[in-house]
Amino acid sequence: MTEGDSDGDDDATESEIGTDGGTDAVLLDRDAETGVATITLNNPGLRNALTVDVADGLIDALDELEGSDARCVVVTGSEGSFSAGGDVNAMMELQSGSWSLDEAVRHIIQNTGRCVQRLAECEFPTVAKIEGVAVGAGANVAIACDVQLMSEEARMGFGFRQVGLAVDSGTSYLLPRLVGDNVAKELVFTGELLDAERALDLGLVNHVYSDEEFDERVDAFVEKIAEGPTVALRTSKRLLDQGWELSLSSAIANEAGAQSAVFETADHTEGVESFMGKRSPDFRGE
Repeated sequence: MTEGDSDGDDDATESEIGTDGGTDAVLLDRDAETGVATITLNNPGLRNALTVDVADGLIDALDELEGSDARCVVVTGSEGSFSAGGDVNAMMELQSGSWSLDEAVRHIIQNTGRCVQRLAECEFPTVAKIEGVAVGAGANVAIACDVQLMSEEARMGFGFRQVGLAVDSGTSYLLPRLVGDNVAKELVFTGELLDAERALDLGLVNHVYSDEEFDERVDAFVEKIAEGPTVALRTSKRLLDQGWELSLSSAIANEAGAQSAVFETADHTEGVESFMGKRSPDFRGE
């Protein structure tokens, strides 16, 4: 991992993680002033497909952020594509005999699948910034984030069938939770490539923005999260994730236990004082 040069702004740093075809496979940009960390999948020659270097680079970037003072993480792709999904070159190596079947399965579990899981378990609020295509495992990277923001010209799909494969990299877990079992099966069985409005209608994404406004609207959305009470939002994320597995009474008890720690934060004090003073809060993430 190489620390990149800042562009003269002491509040921003960029790390270049992994190498892929002579390029830095994943870029990590951290803005110390806003607390926003941006992870960019950076293999444009393959439309940011999840090669070993890209998948491992995403995991490394998340590991680098762990325990930091980040307040929100944005995941995006370089040069107008989010991610074209699995590494077709690796599939060709399997067909040619260059890879063994065991090696291919390990790649799905250890690289592609693990980066999706690591992203889903990220402690910070995560936002997928989706331009171009997000398909197959690349779509799973998008829906593993907490919130999905999509350009009106972007496309999303789970077309594993197009390459004669069953679903992998977490599709069977993530997709039905977003759209329901029957719709998930339809999307997988047909391999439909969804336009942005269809993805929005199905609940795969939260918002669709015009291309002209895309960067500005995403920045404003992310800024709103980053300006929030960091500990409370991270705690809320954990509670919401855990709530899937709990009864109502257990969820309420879980919330009460977690809230006892949040009561002690400076942001809670600021929230109460700003509410009583009828002013906007100035949360510091503490």
